[in-house]
Order: sequence, then C-alpha cells, then structure tokens
Amino acid sequence: MSFNPQFARIGEVLLHMGVVAEDQIKEALIKQNNFNLKLGETLLKLGYVNENNLLKALHQQLEIDVVDEDTLMDLDPKVVQLIPEAFAVSNKVIAIKEEDDAIVVAMTDPENIVIQDNLKKILSKPVKPVLVSESTLVDTQEKYYKSIRTTSEVEDAVGDFGFVAVDEDEQEINIEKSASADAPIVKLVNLIITEAIKAGATDIHVEPLYKHTRVRFRVDGALREVMNPPLGVHPGIISLIKVMSKLNIAERRLPQDGHISLKTAIKAVDVRVSIAPTVLGEKAVMRLLDKGDFGFKLTTLGFEDDNLVIFKQWIRRPYGIIIVSGPTGSGKSTTLHAALKEIQDIETNIITVEDPVEYRLEGVTQIETKEKIGLTFGTALRHVLRQDPDVVLIGEIRDAETADIAVKFSLTGHLVFTTLHANDAPSTVTRLIDIGIPDYLVGSSLNLVMAQRLVRKICKHCKTDYKPTKEEISDCGLTETEAKEINFKIGKGCVHCDNTGYKGRTGIFEILEVSQNVRKCIFEKKNQDVIRDTALNNGMQTLHGSAQNKMIEGVTTIREVIKLTIVE
Repeated sequence: MSFNPQFARIGEVLLHMGVVAEDQIKEALIKQNNFNLKLGETLLKLGYVNENNLLKALHQQLEIDVVDEDTLMDLDPKVVQLIPEAFAVSNKVIAIKEEDDAIVVAMTDPENIVIQDNLKKILSKPVKPVLVSESTLVDTQEKYYKSIRTTSEVEDAVGDFGFVAVDEDEQEINIEKSASADAPIVKLVNLIITEAIKAGATDIHVEPLYKHTRVRFRVDGALREVMNPPLGVHPGIISLIKVMSKLNIAERRLPQDGHISLKTAIKAVDVRVSIAPTVLGEKAVMRLLDKGDFGFKLTTLGFEDDNLVIFKQWIRRPYGIIIVSGPTGSGKSTTLHAALKEIQDIETNIITVEDPVEYRLEGVTQIETKEKIGLTFGTALRHVLRQDPDVVLIGEIRDAETADIAVKFSLTGHLVFTTLHANDAPSTVTRLIDIGIPDYLVGSSLNLVMAQRLVRKICKHCKTDYKPTKEEISDCGLTETEAKEINFKIGKGCVHCDNTGYKGRTGIFEILEVSQNVRKCIFEKKNQDVIRDTALNNGMQTLHGSAQNKMIEGVTTIREVIKLTIVE
C-alpha cells in the first residue's frame, strides 16, 4: 500500500522522509504538552529536524506551496502594510502578493483557521496561504516593517518641513534654544541614531548630495544606504548633531570633533562625532561605541586552533610588549580586551589608558584620556606606574613619547598590550623604529606582533556553490589546479542578510613571534622584508594565508580574500 502524506500525521510524514527516528517522535509526543507546541515545532525545538525538512513535510501533508525566498526579497511595502505589524508579528504571517481574487499570505501555521478568519476580516478578501519557516518570516517582517516604520517616521518628521536652520542673517539657528522635544529635526536625528543601533551599525554617515541628504550605516564593515531625507533638512540635522556634541554651531569652514553620550531604550552608547566641510555642505560621521558589558571571548574571534594556542601563551607572559596592528575598524581593541578578559584574575592589577574607552571590563581600571584638560596618553601613563600595575593596556601608540613609555614599562617587569597602525606584522616592527625607538630596545621589549583584519562571513541561509573567474583565481594567488580542489562558496542574498550575501564578521590573523632569529634581525637593523622572510621560515602564517583558510572552510568568499589581503 502506497504512503499518502495527506492522510498521515506530521510525525509519520517526517518518519517516512527518513529525517527522524521513532524514539525521537515518541520523546517529542511526551514533551510537546510541556512546550505547548505542535509536534513539528517540538521536534524542531529538540533539534531532531531542521526548518527545511519540516517545511517539506508540511508541504506534502497540506499540499500548500512553500514560499520562494527570492520572492521575499522584492515585496511591495504597500501589500505588506495591508496586515498591521502587531497582528503580523503575533500571528506569524506576512502579506506577500495581491491577486485579483485573493491576498497571498506567508504563514508558519496555515492550519490555524482562526488566524485565517481574522485575516479575511482585516483584508476584506480571501486568503491564499503559503508556507514559510519561522526564522525566514521573522527576518522578512523585520526588513519590511522596519522600512515601513522608518519611511513613515521620516515623512512625519519632515513632511511638513517648511524652513531651513538659518536666521535672517543666513546664520544657523541654535537648535538647543529653538528646537522643542517634538521638533521635526529632533525626531529625525533620534530616528537615525535609534535605527543605527538596532541595525548593529558601527558608523553613521550623514552627507549632502546635489538633490537630497544621504544617510548610510556601516554594518559588517560595509556601508549601506538607509534613508534620503530632503536636502532642506540637512543644515538642521548637522546643527542638532553639533549642539548635542557641544561643538561650535557657527563654524562651518573647519573640521570639528566631539562626542555624545546617549542612553536609549536599547543600550547606552558613546557617539564619537566628526564634522567635515565639503563642497556641498558639512558631512557628519558618527562612530557608535557600545558602553555595555563586553561579551567577546578569544575563542569567538576567529582564531585558528594553532594561532589561538600561540596567542594564549604569549598573553600570559609576565613582561614584554604585545602589539596588535591594523587599520581603523579592524577589531584590534576587541582582540586586546578579549585578551585582558582571558588573563584577568583577583591577583592581577590591570590598568588601561584609552581614547576613548570602547568597552567596559568589570574589575579592570580604565582611564580615558582628555586632551582638553591635559590628560594625554603620556600624562596618564606616567601616573599609572604609581597605581602598582601588573598589566597595562595602552589604547594606541601614536607618538615617540607613548612608545617610549610602553617600552620602559615592558623592561621594568610589566606586560604591555597596545595597538599600532601598520599594514602587517613585520612592518609593525619597523614602524616602531620609525617612531623613534632604538632598535635594541624594540628587540629587547617585543614579545609578539599580530596583524589582523575582519572579513565578512557568508550568510548561512543563502550559502551556495560558486565558480570563480580566472581573474579571481589569479588575484587570490591560486593556480587552476589548486582552485579545482576548493569548494568555493558565496551568499546569493536573502532576507536574513538584507540581500548582501554576508552576515557577521570574523578575524584573520598574522602572528609574528619575536624569536631569537627575529630579534637578531632587529638588532642588525634589517628591513621588514628580511624580518618577514625570517618569520615565515619560523612558521608565521600571513594574513593572506589566514584569509585563504577561511575561504577554503567556506566561512568567507574569494572576493573578500582579494579585497582585504595581498598575495605575498
């Protein structure tokens, strides 16, 4: 007798598909009442099935189509709006298409007659249900309802905007005095910052174009456009940002830097503000620093096992300097704070001097420099010695004075962590010497130098096979034969990753242990090429090699490897 899924229970369909065992179904039947879930949802919660298998089973059982995820990438917001957000979220539905005689609605539970009846009343049309997984639905709802909310709030804030922020003498009006709590500009700036925090952005760019203002967020290291307010509101936005960061509102010809401390419903953030004059007007860039608890660990940063062992060994040494190098936004501070968290204990006095304090660490003494009152790196560090430190973190070596103090700390029995802007690990060594530290002191004090970058991770929901071009293979430093052995991956783009193909970032690392051979090169004033060759002979893996490993593992794409690293 042939199996007919339409007359079977969901457990029987899954069993027939071969994705669950009988004992797993029995366990789920016992536990489903405790969870207050259906059997399929219980199996999903227990980890015995995945969302795709459950959707396939429901498709067979109910003869209801599964929504094509490509369709979800290009929904009409007007159709989505037909179902109020509160109802859509609580009942796990979203309107995806309007047909002549029905509204196509993606649902996680199309068997729920009550939800379908309520939808008919809301839509005043029959409902044609299609199946969707819960995770896909949640991301789709977040994408479209967030866009709808943002568009609506921007229109509310600036739709009736009939003025520019200047007085009769063409001078900018002081918004601190003129803007009320519900003023349009205040609403708009609040919306921009709030949406940036929700998106997990690290930077906000507000810049004037010829016809409108462009607002972009940097998420996972890449800028993405989020809104385009009218150009007429731009002076007002910049003025309010200046007022909030205590900058000179009347100065429009020179760059200015300031900061804002904010407490939102989501989290507390410190905002570093940079205002720069451009030919079209002033541009504001705001860097968002999370003032919450530090949640990173060394094991979650992307270290390969052997590199992690090496790094952990060196951060537990009693003295010497450990330098992490790379450009702004490459994760240097995150790595060093994770290192401090790794070695922190009740017997160790750890002090940091930073500008600014990006992460708060419980039990660590953190000092933030304030140049306006004379609290520079040099001033703070000279007083740190009187605080009986065991470990000192110096936010960044910017000049000879800071570098000299770091070296002296390391030579008097302290372990020093710091950062430096350099392209790779060997050039970090020569950069220290260029700053003005004698080579014999550099060689004596350095323990380890690590260069790092952040590469974007492929979205796990839309990861698919990829065949690179000959140019990409060549640019990545591979031969055709080597490329044939690699199963290249790429993200095709979906609702989970906002159609970018990437979700999250991970680190790539180049660790140079200052061994006896390397010290000899430094003492003999060898250039960075000789230092690099010596380190490579000692087993150092380059940034390019680390990125290639991530690519081979299917974590990142060949495009990221080419974009962020250079073939040695």
